[in-house]
Amino acid sequence: MISCFAYGQSSIDLFTLSYKHGFSQPVSGQQANAAENVALLNLKIPIVFSESTIWYNDLTYQGFVVDYDGASGVIDPTRLHGLILQTGLVRKLSETTGFQLLLAPRFMSDFQQLDWQHVQLGGIGLFEKKYSDRLLMRYGLMYNRELFGHMFVPLVFVDWKISERWSINGLLPVFGKLNYQAHPRLGMGLSLFGLITSFQLGDPVYDGDYIERKSVDLSLYGRYRLAGNLHFEARFGYALGRSYRQFNEGDEVDFRITIASFGDDRTQQNVDFSAGPILDIRLVYNLPLD
Repeated sequence: MISCFAYGQSSIDLFTLSYKHGFSQPVSGQQANAAENVALLNLKIPIVFSESTIWYNDLTYQGFVVDYDGASGVIDPTRLHGLILQTGLVRKLSETTGFQLLLAPRFMSDFQQLDWQHVQLGGIGLFEKKYSDRLLMRYGLMYNRELFGHMFVPLVFVDWKISERWSINGLLPVFGKLNYQAHPRLGMGLSLFGLITSFQLGDPVYDGDYIERKSVDLSLYGRYRLAGNLHFEARFGYALGRSYRQFNEGDEVDFRITIASFGDDRTQQNVDFSAGPILDIRLVYNLPLD
């Protein structure tokens, strides 16, 4: 999970606990099915040094389990784990400008035969521009050395209060929300989350293979404030283009920009299962910053 923090943004989710279920879908070319379950825990700790300087820390754990029913040519069940740390400087340059520079190491693994091959290095750089009290934007780039090669993602952060009830917030193309504030305690709208990640397989049976996970989750959501800053959120939608593809060690693309791969002549070692509906429930502690 990639996130960001900016001076002037309206709020920040300091703590998130999530469970997502991907309903059983057919496996390609087989009389079999597969279901996906994902757990997520995210914690943000901004350390304020001064009115213009913050040391930002963000730690995310994600656990993925794919259970197959009657499938062959797959790891059954597929169990993957990801730890992503973002840490670095958020600096306010003026009343309307600032920047963010973060290191973003990852530990992406099946938690077997652990070594440095399970560690990935990356970073995020963003320039901030506040256009008005209603519109804050940031522009930049995310880089990560994935197991499939070099990954570059151009980023645009938006925090736009369109009206008293409508707003757009997110770090595109990774995540975003179109929100309608139906009631002081209830928000609803459209949610987007999409990220490509890769996981090292330490099990010696697979001889250093890796799995590339890809999914774009497009959902309708509702968020209800339970008490204070504690919220319950539910999302229901569809996992577009979801896949867990296994490749041999060293089988890489030249590079990738967002979802576009260049020099991709890899050979997939397993079979896909279809994209399908998802249900995501979350408990969120959100701190208003206005």
